[in-house]
Amino acid sequence: MSFPFDLDPHERDPGGWATSLLHNAELVLGCLDAVGARSVTEVGSFMGELTRLLVRWADDRGAIVVAVDTAPHADLETLAAEHEQLELLRETSIDALARIPLSDAIILDGDHNHYTVSHELTVIARRAEQQRRPLPLLLLHDVCWPHGRRDDYYVPDRIPSEHRQPLARAGLHPGEPGTVYGGIPCDNPAAHEGGPRNGVLTAAEEFIAEHEPLRLAIVPAFYGLGVIWEPAGPHDAALSALLSTWDRNPVLQRLEDNRVLHLANTHIQLVIARDLQQRVADNDRRLARRRELLTRMLHSRAFLAAELFLRARHRSPVFSRRQIRDVIE
Repeated sequence: MSFPFDLDPHERDPGGWATSLLHNAELVLGCLDAVGARSVTEVGSFMGELTRLLVRWADDRGAIVVAVDTAPHADLETLAAEHEQLELLRETSIDALARIPLSDAIILDGDHNHYTVSHELTVIARRAEQQRRPLPLLLLHDVCWPHGRRDDYYVPDRIPSEHRQPLARAGLHPGEPGTVYGGIPCDNPAAHEGGPRNGVLTAAEEFIAEHEPLRLAIVPAFYGLGVIWEPAGPHDAALSALLSTWDRNPVLQRLEDNRVLHLANTHIQLVIARDLQQRVADNDRRLARRRELLTRMLHSRAFLAAELFLRARHRSPVFSRRQIRDVIE
C-alpha cells in the first residue's frame, strides 16, 4: 500500500497505535487542496510525522508551514533546520495562535482537552472576525474515542484547576466510561468519559453551535478527523464533495470501533503478561535467596555439629542436612 510522498505511518508505529494524523494523509491533503491553501499551521507537531508530509506538499505548491509545539522532538528540530518553508514555534498553541498570521488552514492536534481546544477555536474565530476575513479551514484530530468525550492533559498544571477534570489512575477501554486495569495509557486522561466541558468533540460542537452556520464533518477513522468550514464560503462545494462519503460513515465507524477494541484488549493482555512476568521474576529472586540460605546452612559446621549432637543423644533434628540437600538439588 502506498501513501502520499511514500511516507509510511507504520514506520515508527509498528504496533498500529495510529496516533499520527499521517494515517489520514489523503483526506488532510485533499482538504488543503480543496480550499487552495498556501499556508498551514500545525498545532502539536511533536516528532514531525505529519509535518514532513505537509512540507513535501508545500514544496509542490510554494506554500509555507508553521509547526507549533512546546516540546518538539529532535526529528522535528532537524526537519525545521532543513526546510526554509517550515517555521517551528516552541510555545503553547493559544499563545501562538493569538499572535501569528492566520493560515489558510489550521490543524489542531495538540493538547486534547476541552479547555485548550475551546480556546484555540475561540482565538482563531475572534482574529478572523477582527480581520474581516473568512474562518480558516480547521482540521481537528481525536474527535472520536478516546478523547472525543474525555479530556487528556499534556501538562495538567497548564489548565486552570476549575477547567480540569479529575485525573484517571488507570487505562482506558472503549465502552467503559471510567478506567480499567491494563487499558490504553494516555498522558493524563480524565477519570471519566462524558459530561460537560469534557473532550475534543464536545468543544468542537459547542464552537459550531456558537458560530452557526459552520459545518462540521467527522471522519470516524484513526481516532477521528474533524473538519470545520464555512458553508457560505467559496470552497463549500469542493469540501462537501470530498468529505460527503466519509462524514459519519457507519461502516468506517464500525471499523474504528473494532480497531480500538482490539487495540485495548491486546494492551490489557500485554499488561497482564508483563505483570505476571514480573511476579515470576520476583518469586525467582526470593527462591534464589532461600536457596542461598539453605546452601549456607548445608555447609555450616555449626549446623553439622548440632545435628551430630542431637543424634548422639538419640534425638531427631527438626530437619536434617539430607532434607536440605533434597530441597536444593
